[in-house]
Amino acid sequence: MHVFARRVASSSCRVFNRPRPLPHLHSRLPRLRLPLQPRNLDNLQNTSSASIRLRYYSSSASTMSEPVPSHLLADEKAPVCRLEIQPHFDNLSAKEKLYAHHISKASFAGTRVVLRQVSPQSEPLFDLVLTIARHVDNDFSKIQTLLPGVTEDEVNKFVDFGAQVLANLGNYKSFGDQKFVPRISEETFTKIAGVTPESAKIWEGIREQVYKIAPTEITLLGYPPQHMSAYYPDSPNINQEDIEACGKVFVQNGVLVEHTRLKQLEDGNFEMLVASEKVGEGKVYEVPDGRKIKTVYGDYSGEMKSMADELDAARKTALNETQEKMMEEYVKSFREGSLEAHKESQRYWIKDIGPTIETNIGFIETYRDPAGTKAYFEGWVAVVNKERTKVFGKLVERAGDFIPKLPWSKEFEKDKFQKPDFTSLEVLTFNSDGIPAGINIPNYDDIRMTLGFKNVSLGNVLNAKSPSERVTFIDEKDLPLFERLRGPAFELQVGLHELLGHGSGKLLQETEEGVYNFDKENPPVSPIDGKPVSTYYKVGETWGSVFGAHAASYEECRAECVAMYLCPDREILQVFGHTDDTEAAAEDVLYISYLQMARAGLLALEFWDPKSRKWGQAHMRARYSILQCFLSAPDNFVTLDSTAADQSDLTIHLDRSKIRSHGFKAVEQYLQKLHIYKASANVEAGVGLYEEMTSVNETMAQFRDVVMSKKQPRKQFVQANTTLSGDEVTIKEYDATREGLIQSWLDREDIVGAAKPY
Repeated sequence: MHVFARRVASSSCRVFNRPRPLPHLHSRLPRLRLPLQPRNLDNLQNTSSASIRLRYYSSSASTMSEPVPSHLLADEKAPVCRLEIQPHFDNLSAKEKLYAHHISKASFAGTRVVLRQVSPQSEPLFDLVLTIARHVDNDFSKIQTLLPGVTEDEVNKFVDFGAQVLANLGNYKSFGDQKFVPRISEETFTKIAGVTPESAKIWEGIREQVYKIAPTEITLLGYPPQHMSAYYPDSPNINQEDIEACGKVFVQNGVLVEHTRLKQLEDGNFEMLVASEKVGEGKVYEVPDGRKIKTVYGDYSGEMKSMADELDAARKTALNETQEKMMEEYVKSFREGSLEAHKESQRYWIKDIGPTIETNIGFIETYRDPAGTKAYFEGWVAVVNKERTKVFGKLVERAGDFIPKLPWSKEFEKDKFQKPDFTSLEVLTFNSDGIPAGINIPNYDDIRMTLGFKNVSLGNVLNAKSPSERVTFIDEKDLPLFERLRGPAFELQVGLHELLGHGSGKLLQETEEGVYNFDKENPPVSPIDGKPVSTYYKVGETWGSVFGAHAASYEECRAECVAMYLCPDREILQVFGHTDDTEAAAEDVLYISYLQMARAGLLALEFWDPKSRKWGQAHMRARYSILQCFLSAPDNFVTLDSTAADQSDLTIHLDRSKIRSHGFKAVEQYLQKLHIYKASANVEAGVGLYEEMTSVNETMAQFRDVVMSKKQPRKQFVQANTTLSGDEVTIKEYDATREGLIQSWLDREDIVGAAKPY
């Protein structure tokens, strides 16, 4: 599980009595006179609304077939940040550098896997951008000489689009799952693509789909055929009912599907495509209506072979026996398509305590699959920052003191908290659709329950700053404090979110037929209603399979709530180095933590689509629901205030004197419900609660307009490359520019592979 910096992307007194209903809260909007929909955690109501869709025409819009909504246009002048790693890499031994080098190569070898998991246009666009860049020696000003009539502005917008494709490894935003299209006309893009015969040929195959924005649903990732999803390739007629029917068959047969895609054949039968170097066929399963699901090995076969080869080289340079066995299991998993081997690699990974080089690779997170079961590829390797790790080590040591403070009884908590490794890392390579700020893995429920997990905080991601970033919706009097303490406040949030958020809790399960991990005859009593729970996870069911598409965002919300619940604790603030006497004073850090979460919840409206009423980003949906929780607290704990007719002066006000008395209590009630419903597999109550807390009413839909008007492009990260000459590994960093980002990918052709024939 990830926590994202907005990837902040991605993040958390026992009470057993029934929580009291929370009083209603209205926003002060003197000129608008639009009250917020009253919210009550015990009696939530849903309000539907319409919102105004802004439209924007690029400089060449007159030649476009239809106007493009502004939120679908590629970013302009996105900030580019370099992941600073050279000093940390230089301090490694020769063997450590070699080990890191091979894992870095393995990670980048998965690039085309990521691209093929996003959309059918993603890989061709990736190849098109690099083909043109190579043709002009990464000097795009040459295009104007080669193509008279193409303006400097049009070239810049083409490069903006190209850089965004490389940064997201696709034409859908990694943070938000929304399509983006070029800011130049299709006619102009065609001229630029025609600068080489190779790029022209690539473009002809995808030009219509790149600019396609109707129906609106196709601009969001989700269930086909209405939405886009590359987890169901070449399946124009597959639908949610088909996907769910196959999913039930996989659960009943104990089939792990994280590393698969599902293809529907013309006759209505299915193929389960398994990522592996091995090519061939496997077991056949049957859907209740008689249709068959055939297992087919060899999805991404060439890429899986390249990854396995590099990981086998890493095995030979492993720094200890545990790492060697871990690499053996990775190789077996990638060559044979065995997720059981990948699970074994994660068992060794958990046991690799305190390494100098930290890494993980595979099909990890399920955020982008609408069914919430198939995972996208990610591979990363990083250097441990030992000084910053000491802070997280203190939190781990005290975890046993803090977990009992959470608002549920021990029956809803793990029998024993397995103290995990929690490290601060400086990333050398993180190859996926985006880069998070923190990670808590593995996601396999059985391993988490028995062996535990690991937490990592990605230091050079957290510290990557853009000088052009503007802070919006914060009162001017709070701005200096907000800008000074947003880093320490976010580090506090990430630490609590990952370790005590994702790391807490128990699933009440029937682990095998007739065997339970709780007292079935005397089940735990829910603190919500004072009655014994009546639901639990059956054999073969997992958190993801039961809660489906809601699982990822729901769990991120639970982890974020744990962070908000625990961060007022003065002992925890002291663990992170914040007291009344420190420069980053404890009460100030607490205030900014809550204020930053409220702001993230407001900014989350960018990722809600008013037409489909669909959320496009798991973490931001979670943060929106926490804003709603804050707004539900009594006595104007949080208000969203505006006096301008267009709401351009919309400002968040949070009464810092009421954090412990009001905000904390509201979070406590919400967190308790989230946790108990998850632990007891009460999907009806849990999903119902979460749907209500993330519904967008008329006022919030109008606030979305001002959020969209002030939105800023997300940071794009430039990562280093390593090269091996003899036994010596050297590192190359790149300028924090669009051209530096593009050059870094040009220099990876040896492992990513050249463009395939189109």
